[in-house]
Amino acid sequence: MTAPVPAAGLAPGLPQASRLERQRLVDDFVALCEIESPSRRERGVADRIAGELRALDLEVVEDESRHATGSDAGNLIARLPGARDAPTIMLCAHMDTVPLDAPVQAIERDGRFANAHEAVLGADNKAAVAVLLGVARRLASEAARVGVELVFTTCEERALAGARALDREALTADFGFVFDHASPIGELILAAPTYYRVEARFRGQAAHAGIRPEAGRNAIAAAASAVSRLRLGRLDHETTANAGRIEGGTAPNVVAERCRVELEARSLDHSRAGEVVTDIVDACTEAASDADCDVEAIVDEQFRGYRLPRTAPPVRVAAAALEALAIEPRYVATGGGSDANVFQARGLPCLNVANGTERNHQPDESVTRAALETMLDVALGIVGAAGGMSTPATDAAGGIGAPETDAASGAMS
Repeated sequence: MTAPVPAAGLAPGLPQASRLERQRLVDDFVALCEIESPSRRERGVADRIAGELRALDLEVVEDESRHATGSDAGNLIARLPGARDAPTIMLCAHMDTVPLDAPVQAIERDGRFANAHEAVLGADNKAAVAVLLGVARRLASEAARVGVELVFTTCEERALAGARALDREALTADFGFVFDHASPIGELILAAPTYYRVEARFRGQAAHAGIRPEAGRNAIAAAASAVSRLRLGRLDHETTANAGRIEGGTAPNVVAERCRVELEARSLDHSRAGEVVTDIVDACTEAASDADCDVEAIVDEQFRGYRLPRTAPPVRVAAAALEALAIEPRYVATGGGSDANVFQARGLPCLNVANGTERNHQPDESVTRAALETMLDVALGIVGAAGGMSTPATDAAGGIGAPETDAASGAMS
């Protein structure tokens, strides 16, 4: 299907959130954060979301993705119909969080929400989940011209596993939006990286470390040598590499027979990401050979990078929604992935939109009340702006014409 194109001069057609809607948004957010849902344990949050949507007389479909992801819940999809000649858009948020080091007790101080305990709050991505529930409530009582598909995914924090397991044919949207970038509201993420995971399994020879060390071949030493040969961190303005985990050996008095290293490579340039992976595998192979060890390198492309032009339909719609709120759109690239990577790779144009949360994945993660409320206004504005879109037939008859292409500006965040 050819995606509709935004007509010139889009004007969002939905009023901003009311005082009652803003308070309900905050209440939802706090309740969602306090339902623990680390990846693969999303059942409680999924049930809460489904219950809220069904209370609005919406049909909620839970897919069978749990068989692929290992989660105790599947992805959720709910639909709100629009006019026959209008596009359908997808709004997406993920239900899982990174692992929790302590329970979540959301507290507000000076207009800012954080966890009372030394652990993440879960604003990534429950701020967006609460916003989508707010959008659903509005549209259940005040129908929009545009059709809306609400998608809530599992296991996003595990290399986008939930979105990867979602059946693309289950979605009818022309384009979509993911609200999953922890940066100031106004940022639109036009480029995201290709991400490779590399697992290197070194195998040497065990021996008594005090009596026969010469008979052993130390896999830990081989792995350490491999890591020492690598360039890690920021390699250039589009590319990073990291050695994130290493484990091996059995005891201090045994020459380590086995060692496993987990590494990653990311780049906005897909080919460059592949080059870095090749460097990692070569370094592991050479280090293993020098230590008379064996190594098996397992390479997995977790998700593919993408770039959106500023003229892409979701970009223009989001920009119109921001401008209507007197927020200047800022076009950036990121070093992080999101479910948008998966949807893009499957032919669904999808924009990742900054959600105003701060320090995601950290114990001091937070979000302000003002950011939550503004995010809801932006989401409502996106729905309204998308309703002002022209169809491909209209464009052929004298619309705005074919979009030009341009790259995202800005450095990785």
